[in-house]
Amino acid sequence: MTASNSRHYWLALALVASTTGFAGVGSAQLVKPGTAPAKGPDAPKPSDQPRSNDPRSDAPIVPDAEFESALPPLSADLNAPLEAMAPLPAPSAQTPATPSAATTPATTLAGDVLPPTGPSDPQLAQPLTPLSSFDTTPLQTAADIKDKDAPEIRYETATKGLDKAGDGLEGEYKALSALAEGKGKAANATQVAARAREDEALAVRLLKSLGYYDATAISTIETIPDADKTKPARLKATVSAQPGRLYSLSSITVKADATTPPDLVRTQLPLKVGDPIEAARIQGAEANVSLTLPQQGYPFVKVGERDILLDDQTPTGAYTLPVDTGPRSSFGQLRTEGDPVFNLEHLNLFPRFKSGELYDNRMTDDLRDALVATSLFSTVSVEPVRTGMINPDGTEQVDLLVRQSEGKPRSLGGNVGFSTGQGFRAEGTWQHRNLFPYEGALIGSVIAGTQEQGLSGTFRRANAGKRDKTFSLTAGANHSNYDAYDAFTTSVGVRWSYDSTPIWQKPLTYYYGGELVGTNESVYDFGRGENVRRTYGIVALPGQVKFDRSDSLLNPTKGYRLTLNLSPETSVQGSVKPYIRTMIEGTFYYPVSSSIVIAGRAKAGSIQGVSRDDLAPSRRYYGGGGGSVRGYGYQRLGPFDPNGDPVGGRSLNEFALEARYRFGDFGIVPFIDAGNSYESSTPNLSSLRYGAGIGGRFYTSFGPMRFDVATPLNPREGDGKIALYISIGQAF
Repeated sequence: MTASNSRHYWLALALVASTTGFAGVGSAQLVKPGTAPAKGPDAPKPSDQPRSNDPRSDAPIVPDAEFESALPPLSADLNAPLEAMAPLPAPSAQTPATPSAATTPATTLAGDVLPPTGPSDPQLAQPLTPLSSFDTTPLQTAADIKDKDAPEIRYETATKGLDKAGDGLEGEYKALSALAEGKGKAANATQVAARAREDEALAVRLLKSLGYYDATAISTIETIPDADKTKPARLKATVSAQPGRLYSLSSITVKADATTPPDLVRTQLPLKVGDPIEAARIQGAEANVSLTLPQQGYPFVKVGERDILLDDQTPTGAYTLPVDTGPRSSFGQLRTEGDPVFNLEHLNLFPRFKSGELYDNRMTDDLRDALVATSLFSTVSVEPVRTGMINPDGTEQVDLLVRQSEGKPRSLGGNVGFSTGQGFRAEGTWQHRNLFPYEGALIGSVIAGTQEQGLSGTFRRANAGKRDKTFSLTAGANHSNYDAYDAFTTSVGVRWSYDSTPIWQKPLTYYYGGELVGTNESVYDFGRGENVRRTYGIVALPGQVKFDRSDSLLNPTKGYRLTLNLSPETSVQGSVKPYIRTMIEGTFYYPVSSSIVIAGRAKAGSIQGVSRDDLAPSRRYYGGGGGSVRGYGYQRLGPFDPNGDPVGGRSLNEFALEARYRFGDFGIVPFIDAGNSYESSTPNLSSLRYGAGIGGRFYTSFGPMRFDVATPLNPREGDGKIALYISIGQAF
């Protein structure tokens, strides 16, 4: 590319000098001393010469030699101090005070007479007005005065030429347009014209962002007379744009040090010759370099300022990008500073990398997220720090500095719900998440409801010996009074788990543990034909495995989940009767559009190894309620005793289908459910009960609020016509 083919911009500064004479207005002729005035046709005539009123105008010109000899000698030293000025002679007492001709001001010309001085203005002799008496109210300008009767200018807008540069440009222009922001109203025509000029610059700026660097735009304002002569005429502002030629990349040059693998920066810069010089495309490509290089061993990469040399003859641009990759690095050790929430020993439970592995900032982000998930920090950051130590493989060891700032360890929580059959239920919790460092929490919970009351305490150790492993020990007492049973229960349980958190949702979670339960419950004795109370001792080894591929814990919109529960148990009531409880559940979420999600659920359970009447009522399976088949009362699906109360069964199946439509923070959910519980240990499809309804959703930062209204489609005698359910979270 030659210099003549490149675009250059020059700025010229012109300095202009002029001379004026003191004697009058006219042209001045400069004559060198000792030379005669110019002669010839171009010589000025005597009549053209300006006349001077200065009586000294006939004095001879001083020769150069005499003039220079009168000047004081100059020193060659620029830093020499200035010479002192000679003192002026004191005025003589006999010297009259009248000014001489030499002291006559230059503005006083011969023949001029100064006017006599008149008497002083009496107002000038008056004392000044005190400042406190001044009126400090600002004067009202013409711009501040608004005439309520002044007509408001109405105008229309139009654009031309923007569609030539792409379909989406005109929409972006309208979103930023000053004319559009005015909504067709203005105070006067000048304001309309000013907005139109702003839109001219906007159109050019948008076109250049797409690579049209020769783009121009012009606005016109015209008057549109109204058909109704009594109404004022309207204005029409039109912005016409000419995109011009589309500039493309003629070459791509990356200035960077050698990398491993070679040419790593260029391969991560998704640009190619011939691509339009589009701002979003260029910035996105550079952002990709900043994002991917820290994932491949370069944590200190810095992308410099790009340079694009445009050639308006082609039209193309030569693209150059300087990149400072920094050293190729590997993980070193953890460091910490700030509030000592965790010591280094506990911090080293969190990293998913080992010292010496190639640096990957995704592992750094994962470490930070795990620390945030503990909820024990007000702020926490993790950043790489250079050490200067070189490993045998040539990488530099980089330590991770964890800056800790302690947060509040105590919190209160709760949830409230209501459902037909279960009544009102409220649960409140208090916890101290770090009462037994590190991450040893004490949690207290209380349940208050119309049909359930309870109290429990839990000790929980998070990240117990290994990241994401949790150990918990729980003890509690509960009273439940439902149609199916009335039970007073105490329990002690221990559990080890690997759980998801709201910040880190894991694809695979599980728990296992043990449980001791003592319960006194009312049960219908079919042999005696009456309700009796029995006491049961239960030993259980519950476990769960959950595979979760959904996109959210509280409000999933796509993906699926599969859950398997298995609990070998022994019931002691006169004799030991072992059995096993199993439950499998699958859910799916399919986004039909950005606002509609189809959600489905299928669930089946079975109890093997024991008869129904030897099971404690609280350990049996029941159907119906807000988390089961809506439209039926809580635990009202399944076999009944002669008194019309549910007795539960040894098997269960449930199905549900929802269409979740969301608009803003609200949603509407029509749904249909089906299911039942059975006396046998194997569920069947022969006697399903159906319920249908519609729900409302209010979406909050902690999950959706659910309001469901349902009705049974094939009710039995005694089933209600309407059931209401209010809770936090989706039904499934």
